[in-house]
Amino acid sequence: MEITTTYTDKLNRLLATYQVHYQNLRAIHWNIKGANFFELHLKYEELYTRTQVIIDDLAERILTLGATPIHRFQDYLNESALSENPTIHEGHAGMTYIHQAQETLLTMEREIMREAADCEDEGTNALMSDLVREKEKTNWMFSAWLNH
Repeated sequence: MEITTTYTDKLNRLLATYQVHYQNLRAIHWNIKGANFFELHLKYEELYTRTQVIIDDLAERILTLGATPIHRFQDYLNESALSENPTIHEGHAGMTYIHQAQETLLTMEREIMREAADCEDEGTNALMSDLVREKEKTNWMFSAWLNH
């Protein structure tokens, strides 16, 4: 298995993207208002709690591969494929953000999964495969909620 810096850089970019996504989810959770408050407040908490586990798994995978996970907030903002959200109060806007953010994460995870297969890196491949499967299902549910 030959792991390149470019490969671990992509994992760090994914880590940064998840970190920004995590904070966006926390903000949506804190600021949600309206008719779907109870339903969405709980869903957002479920999502940010799961995202926190994914962040730890990614950082540990990067370490396992002999690289160093980025950890500075400025690095997260510089590397992330997602931007910080403005304050979101409305449920439809929050769910739309989540659906779009997960599409961004899916694209990144699929690319890393292909590279992991090329490098014969089964550990990363398995992690990405689990994340892709999970996100495909939740995005189907979010799409149904949004009436897409």
